[in-house]
Amino acid sequence: MSKVEHKREDKANQKIKEALQKASHMFMGDIGKRVEEDELILKKKIELKTKNMFNTIDNEIPDYFIDERKRRKLLEDLKIKYRKRVRLPEDIQEEEEQKEKEKQDKLKDQKVEEDDDDRKATSEVLAKIEEEKKDTALKKMIPAKFRKKVQAIEYKQESTDGKLVPYKPKEMALDLPSNASALNLANALNSNRNAIVLRKQRVVQPEWHAPWKLMRVISGHQGWVRAIAVDVTNKWFVTGSRDRTIKFWDLVEGNLLLTLTGHISTVRGLCVSETHPYLFSCGEDKQVMCWDLEQNKVVRKYHGHLSGVYSIALHPSLDLLMTGSRDSTCRVWDMRTKAEVHCLSGHGDIVSSIIGQDYEPQVITGSHDKTIKLWDIGTGRKIKTLTHHKKSIRAMACHHEENTFASGAGDKLRQWALPEGEQMRKLEGHNSIINSLSLNKDNVLVSGGDNGTMYFWDWKSGYNFQSLTSQVQPGSLSSEAGIFASTFDRSGLRLLTGECDKTIKIWKQDDEATPETHPVSVV
Repeated sequence: MSKVEHKREDKANQKIKEALQKASHMFMGDIGKRVEEDELILKKKIELKTKNMFNTIDNEIPDYFIDERKRRKLLEDLKIKYRKRVRLPEDIQEEEEQKEKEKQDKLKDQKVEEDDDDRKATSEVLAKIEEEKKDTALKKMIPAKFRKKVQAIEYKQESTDGKLVPYKPKEMALDLPSNASALNLANALNSNRNAIVLRKQRVVQPEWHAPWKLMRVISGHQGWVRAIAVDVTNKWFVTGSRDRTIKFWDLVEGNLLLTLTGHISTVRGLCVSETHPYLFSCGEDKQVMCWDLEQNKVVRKYHGHLSGVYSIALHPSLDLLMTGSRDSTCRVWDMRTKAEVHCLSGHGDIVSSIIGQDYEPQVITGSHDKTIKLWDIGTGRKIKTLTHHKKSIRAMACHHEENTFASGAGDKLRQWALPEGEQMRKLEGHNSIINSLSLNKDNVLVSGGDNGTMYFWDWKSGYNFQSLTSQVQPGSLSSEAGIFASTFDRSGLRLLTGECDKTIKIWKQDDEATPETHPVSVV
């Protein structure tokens, strides 16, 4: 660098220093004059003056600085120095908050150390108590013969006055085995009767429920009744049939109110929205329809499935519609825009049952490929696959309070705990293909079979308190005694079933039954 350039650089630096000093004096002078002003106005003016001063510095720097990096670094150094000299009120407050936070962290660390010491002391005491319990339990497990022998060895030493003195020998005698051998001996002697170390299982006593009986039979469809849904007001219910019609019925009188036509094949699923005046239907004609109940006509159709749609469900809080199809997919739709939100693929057969709930996982699907899948509705990805069933899954029902659900297949019924999908218990006894599952608020679970049988279960204990067979109507074949769909009304006091003999049956509890006339018999 030449002498001329050195001189230019020195002059530039001198000008920058003078400008900074001048701006600083002006800035500090303005603050001193307005001490009495409002704090908020003062703060705004301080920020404005700071920006103006920095702009002044930028303008004072000569244009012949070719290296932009050096110029930026010089500006940053000047601003940092200035900020250290002039402390704004928020800077002071931030420092005080930082000091207070450090103080609180120190106090927390001290408390954690004290808690750790207390935990260690408590764990040592609990460990000693546990060892004593194990020793006591081991002594009880040793058979009576062997226990006498041990006592004889323990009191073998004699004192000078001829009395037995208890003592603990330094080395165990050959007749006295170690803890492990004593345990093996006890297990071997009592293996036939399983009297040793039985794992305590929590036994849930079944709750008493009144038995159910037939109340009314409704005829009107010309084909199998494959779907049932109840209105939110509990005044009417709707059914879908193999005759391609959707019929509305009075829940109290059982009279036909309305018939809707639009599907060109069997109607397989129905659900009534709780927040909108809409009815959603699906069928084997690949169609998913939204019916406006104020106009009694179709207002939307959801296109995307490649085969018949066998199941349908609504999300309880979001405007989402879920449909399961023979194309092995479950599609999630925005019910207002008809847009497909997710296509949940992964099953290998018909998606025959869907559950939508507020808890995670918010979508559960059951399929004829014998699996149940739990889905993340946010990402559309599978969370877990449950493979316990050995036959096709055709029905599922979720609990209204607990984060649990039940599934039914041709092998047995199973109860599951969410969100992990752990199996709670197996409900055995209903030896039929389970087509429907329904659960009311009294914890009564009803499973409907392909052979016309219905089993009533206590949800909490898994106890089967009633089983009955639905009788076919006159003129029907005995082979038409099958239950395809079932649901409880909103009160849980009426059970509606759609059956193979083209009828809808309404069931109710026996009002005359008591725990004395129908006792709970647990074997």
